[in-house]
Amino acid sequence: MDTMEMTKIVGAACGALLIYLMISWAGDSLYHVESGSHGGHDGKVVRAYVIEVEEASGTTEVEEGPSLEELMASADAEKGAKVFSKCKACHKLEDGANGVGPTLFGVVDRDIASIGGYGYSDVLTGLAGNWDAASLNGFLTSPKAFAPGTKMSFAGVKKATDRVNLISYLGTIGN
Repeated sequence: MDTMEMTKIVGAACGALLIYLMISWAGDSLYHVESGSHGGHDGKVVRAYVIEVEEASGTTEVEEGPSLEELMASADAEKGAKVFSKCKACHKLEDGANGVGPTLFGVVDRDIASIGGYGYSDVLTGLAGNWDAASLNGFLTSPKAFAPGTKMSFAGVKKATDRVNLISYLGTIGN
């Protein structure tokens, strides 16, 4: 390779870099928004569309579904066994067999954080009471909301019927 070919290669690379930088500069010039600017001349936010909403007067009636007791009366333990498939990765049903989570053997009406030898989070050890249907329903809805700071990373069971079916199923294990 002689110097003329080397000069052509270096020139082509420099030319490509120059074209890239010019396109980049032009794009930044056209589409760049100054920091702190949100469309207004004085730095204030300018809204393209303003939707005016009439203030609600009085109280709003919230439609409530069936109560927990009504749902528990119609709960199906067999369907709860299927819902338990979401839990079995971390929880065992055998007495004394802790997994990532504590054993769920006899969990219904058991004291909260009462399995010896399992390292519960501080928030659960600080809770008084037992795992009755209402407590289990609250915890299964959203563990993080029921016990903020819990180690349990499960998002929760969203459907109320799935929760009561699961509670019904757990009530058949060890009780």
